[in-house]
Amino acid sequence: MALMGFSLGITVFGLLLAYLLERVEPVTGKTLNAVLFESMTRNWPDGWGSVFVWVSLLSATALLFVAAQAGFLDGPRVLANMSMDQWFPTRFASLSDRFVTQNGILLMGLAATLTVVMTQGSVALLVVLYSINVFLTFTLSQLGMVRHWFNQRTKDPSWRRKLLINGTGLVVTGFILITIFIEKFEQGGWITILITASVVGIAFLIKRHYRSASYSLKRLEALVAQTERHLHRDVKQEAIAIRSGPSRTAIVLVNGFNGLGLHTFYGVIRVFPGTFGKFIFVQVGVVDAGSFKGSEQLERLRQQTSESVQKYVDLARYLGFEAQAEWDLSHDPLQSIQKITQHLMRQHPTAVVFGGQLAFARETIWTRWLHNYVVFALQRFFCREGTPFVIIPAKV
Repeated sequence: MALMGFSLGITVFGLLLAYLLERVEPVTGKTLNAVLFESMTRNWPDGWGSVFVWVSLLSATALLFVAAQAGFLDGPRVLANMSMDQWFPTRFASLSDRFVTQNGILLMGLAATLTVVMTQGSVALLVVLYSINVFLTFTLSQLGMVRHWFNQRTKDPSWRRKLLINGTGLVVTGFILITIFIEKFEQGGWITILITASVVGIAFLIKRHYRSASYSLKRLEALVAQTERHLHRDVKQEAIAIRSGPSRTAIVLVNGFNGLGLHTFYGVIRVFPGTFGKFIFVQVGVVDAGSFKGSEQLERLRQQTSESVQKYVDLARYLGFEAQAEWDLSHDPLQSIQKITQHLMRQHPTAVVFGGQLAFARETIWTRWLHNYVVFALQRFFCREGTPFVIIPAKV
């Protein structure tokens, strides 16, 4: 970082010095660099000056093109980090190319296209939009670091020096942000604030919806505490007898030992009494943006996945059923679930696959977009495969 800052500082200082020495002034339709290069090569012989100018400008264009790709590379990562905190749809937390990288790039590409169309390609307006949002990002980043070092004052002896560095950055970037906004307000600054505020507003609406859904799920989560109390009782309970004669196998897809998974398991028993004598619980631990940070996080995810699916097995056996667990870790839950279920269906041809799905009282495009997409994608897959698949709804 120090070398990068030093090299960029030399570059900027060199350009500014060259502007002064060559007395560069703005020319309509040309960048300052183009004017500078033309001024420097004015007396070069045999057209070499024009070649140098074109090569320099094309190199700058290629550099800007490469720099623009950073947005398409880091955009899905930013979406993933925000979705971990439920500021964006949780599906963006997955690392699957099918749901994040591709959709993230398409989303940003669509946003960029709409921006160019709405501004009619006006460079002056686009530069204002870019400048305000860039320095807004810088200011928020510095503010976050100031808050971090202040909270670390009892743990890090050098917190004052680090706080001073980020505090200085906060003052500088904040001053530039305010200056640009005031001076460019009538030249597109207000449009920039409107667009940015709209995106922030959408994020708050998404967060509000997830909080409301979590509140509605408290009834389902009560099943978890009640079930765990039964499983940890010291008093031996009489198990439910397995139905005599041939019994079928139920493959239950779960995602952690939670209210939805328990509702699905109990729903199978309630809706199909005496039909299934064996339960196979399938869970895939999703390697997402929160777990793909090192071996410790992956090992923790592996342990959590194994322990949670084993709880279902213990519960089924406690109730008198045969039970086993199948689990895996994957960045693409769909692909892994499909692979596991296909293997299980070859072993148990008459098995039925079950999955749980939240059923909202008022189903909208908004709820379908923000919540479990895996079940409906699996439904289409099992339909093509000819595999019986039943969705157990959980009304919230």
